[in-house]
Amino acid sequence: QPAEVRARVGVLTEQHGLYSRMRGDEYLDFFGQIYHLSKSHRRQRIQDLFDQFGMQEYAHRRIGEYSKGMRQKLALARALLHEPPVLLLDEPSSAMDPESARQVRDAILELRSSERAIILCTHNLAEAEELADQIAIIRRGRIIIQGTPEALKQSVLGLQEFELNLAGPLDGAPPDLPPAVELTASGPDWLRFRTSDPQRDNPDVLRRLLAAGLPVVCLREVPHSLEEVYLRVISAADDQEAGDAE
Repeated sequence: QPAEVRARVGVLTEQHGLYSRMRGDEYLDFFGQIYHLSKSHRRQRIQDLFDQFGMQEYAHRRIGEYSKGMRQKLALARALLHEPPVLLLDEPSSAMDPESARQVRDAILELRSSERAIILCTHNLAEAEELADQIAIIRRGRIIIQGTPEALKQSVLGLQEFELNLAGPLDGAPPDLPPAVELTASGPDWLRFRTSDPQRDNPDVLRRLLAAGLPVVCLREVPHSLEEVYLRVISAADDQEAGDAE
């Protein structure tokens, strides 16, 4: 049932398959006809997509005159043209300037709010962290770990970590902390700790520091990134393969 599949799936691949002699609006209209969209619907969708990606002034230009980033946006517009319930996107913001990449990510975030499945393949881990509900890290064609971004961070990197900055020096050993709090690092005027229950333990930590006469400037969570998760997981997989080889 290839026709039914194409009607329900939008695809953005690494090789766009754009027709350089066509104008941008002509190209989208051509694909709109393939998807059996009515003439009025095609015109409205084409206008909406050119507006959404800031490409209005390029609508009547030949695709051969487009920059690489503009071609990427046009290919994404083609994938979205028939409003498919399934989107397969391969590196959707690659080769784009920051403003264009932001437009593409905003479009994907907007699509998440509708009843639609989006599968996004990207090497941009910050982009994956921003856009994805579920993450799968693939190595050599095999999924080695998957889950929500927060679940992956906790399972791979451990408990939440917090940093306290002080207006003055600690002057000696770090202060006494609650039993459930683990001190992980400290400096002349700062310290870091981990806890499984920050809502319970962080107020207690602050009370103890203030009671000890230590001037607290700020308390903040030390952010864990998906990049840290990726590097840790890949390193563990490499070590396991090396061990298996021995």
